[in-house]
Amino acid sequence: MLEFILNNAVGMITIILAINIVYVTLFTIRMIFTLKGQRYFAALTSIVEVIIYIIGLGLVLDNLDRIENLIAYAIGYSIGVLVGMKIEEKLALGYITVNVITKEYEPDIPNALRDKGFGVTNWVAHGREGERLMMEILTSRKSEKALYKIIKDLDPKAFIISHEPKTFYGGFWVKGIRR
Repeated sequence: MLEFILNNAVGMITIILAINIVYVTLFTIRMIFTLKGQRYFAALTSIVEVIIYIIGLGLVLDNLDRIENLIAYAIGYSIGVLVGMKIEEKLALGYITVNVITKEYEPDIPNALRDKGFGVTNWVAHGREGERLMMEILTSRKSEKALYKIIKDLDPKAFIISHEPKTFYGGFWVKGIRR
């Protein structure tokens, strides 16, 4: 059966496409694990990734005279990037720091965010047009969209910047997540 599929042009294209989608998806996931410091998950993922890569590349190299195989390889690669990115969004590993600048002091935005379970440090800052309320919020990436929605509901004109911290120690919020 496998030999029939490999000798059939459509079957070969389908296999190459599928193999490359899986390979690039695993590659993306491994990179995420690596960047997040999940070394053992990254190492285990890389084992499967390399096996799939060698099989897929071998099929293409054995059939270089067929342009459709190269095209299937390239299309599978691009689809794998998209699938990997979608999986990364769903995994949402790690944390983000969100900085919020607002003119609004009422309603009490920091306390409203705290009541929803977010750790907030706030202070008064001075901008071009006067005083502003500045907040720094550390949250899980899984809560990122919910946090943005809450902020926008409290102040639709809030200026929001987020970045991913590499390391953090101490503080009220860190104590809370270790329980």
